[in-house]
Amino acid sequence: MSMPLVEQVMSNEEFLLFRDTIHDHCGIYFDDESKYLLEKRIVSRITERGLSSYREYYNFLRFNRKKEQEMLDLLDVLTTNETYFFREMHQLKAFTDEIIPELAEIRKKNGNRVLRIWSAGCSSGEEPYTIAMLLNEIPEMRRWKIEIIGTDISQRVLQLARLAVYGSSAFRATDEYFRKKYFIDHGGKYRICDSMREMVTISHLNLLDTRRIEMLGQMDMIFCRNVIIYFDQTAKKITVEAFHSSLHDGGFLLLGHSESLMNITTLYKLRHFKNDMIYQKPHAALLSGGA
Repeated sequence: MSMPLVEQVMSNEEFLLFRDTIHDHCGIYFDDESKYLLEKRIVSRITERGLSSYREYYNFLRFNRKKEQEMLDLLDVLTTNETYFFREMHQLKAFTDEIIPELAEIRKKNGNRVLRIWSAGCSSGEEPYTIAMLLNEIPEMRRWKIEIIGTDISQRVLQLARLAVYGSSAFRATDEYFRKKYFIDHGGKYRICDSMREMVTISHLNLLDTRRIEMLGQMDMIFCRNVIIYFDQTAKKITVEAFHSSLHDGGFLLLGHSESLMNITTLYKLRHFKNDMIYQKPHAALLSGGA
């Protein structure tokens, strides 16, 4: 049986210890106003582990042989993963109507018909599966080799992404055409069809793990929407610079509408498309003054 929590209030010192440990691990930053939120979410893990205080749990998180798994379990309760299909449609329209045709035209000249897209912070999978559906609607792209990689730090949501079964709230912005074409009834919920699942690879990744990011290889596009808003400036800089290294020259970084690279990095240029503004990695020739 779980032991009761003895210390009901987290001290300021304990708050700083937890905050710094979480930040150092994954870049998520809790400011002073978030102390109550952090305190309440940690309580569930203390109870689950049968411990009796915040200090005891901190020591478990730092020194116990199960500390790595516990950090993953803690992040599952700390991260918010509210998402849905076809989120931020203006940006998706820029993706399908402007970026993909531009990329296809460039690739025609060199005969390369491979497209690699990374959904960083994919949550329960709605974003990478949205990308798959949109690409499947473009006839020319059906002849391409397409690889969509979805990653997240939360093991819990990755399990949901692999199951690919969704309730009605995930379809709040989904046209009925897509739901009928790409989803199968699954006991009152909907499961995405196998052909779309086969386009998407789901895996665990910490965005501060630059070595693992390098192992993913080069990307044409990276979607990282509504993720870095939870990071402090240092973690944001590490992450977007790692993205820059992962992108091919001319590749695109799609952030959430509330996110900006202002005061973080000047490595990207902001392209003004008809439907939205998108960050792009400049071509090396342009940076060096070439044609």
